[in-house]
Amino acid sequence: MKIKGVLFDFSGTLFRIESAGSWLRAVLDELSVPVPPEEVRRYAVQLAVAGALPGGPTPQQLPPDLAGLWATRDESAERHRAAYTGLARQVALPDPRLYDALYERHRTPDAWRPYADTAEVLGTLKREGIGVGVISNIGWDPRPVFRAHGVDEFVDSYVLSYEHGIQKPDPRLFGAACEAIGQDPRDVLMVGDDRTADGGAAELGCAVHFVDHLPVEERPAGLRPVLALTR
Repeated sequence: MKIKGVLFDFSGTLFRIESAGSWLRAVLDELSVPVPPEEVRRYAVQLAVAGALPGGPTPQQLPPDLAGLWATRDESAERHRAAYTGLARQVALPDPRLYDALYERHRTPDAWRPYADTAEVLGTLKREGIGVGVISNIGWDPRPVFRAHGVDEFVDSYVLSYEHGIQKPDPRLFGAACEAIGQDPRDVLMVGDDRTADGGAAELGCAVHFVDHLPVEERPAGLRPVLALTR
């Protein structure tokens, strides 16, 4: 099979969210909320354990009243915000403004870092005439993140769960992504970090390749094997 198009997941595949500590410190500084460093570390750990950072760890213990919302959080912007701010509110932060501000922070380009080989791999695929799409379970538009980090020019299309009201692994979302890059699913490679969500592409006949969801520093070349798979 000759690969004519590649679909990429966003979080944990092309980009990585900042740490919970960096996320919280940025918002505390923005709102001028004074918190001692040791308390910042404690709150950051609690938020991470709660699963309140989108793109970060999943909740270690999901509150029963949020279970239904969590399962369908990526089907709309409203559900996404409600799920993550709900998880953040499991932590008693020192200022009520922080909950919404933390959610807003994670949507900014400054909260995300591309993996070291993201630009190289996307740019190479683009130059070789291979269609490139982004397909993400998400509740907001990540295009500004791609633009800010100089890689939007390499992406032909974005298929985002909240815009379609369905989320991976639903094959309909993968079908929409393949159509968006103008390729038959059997000629498409799906690249992601979640074996359940991203693995759903196989149902349509896509080839699937997984990368490890690691900090940027620990995965300098995790995307480069994709280039070999398309040749």
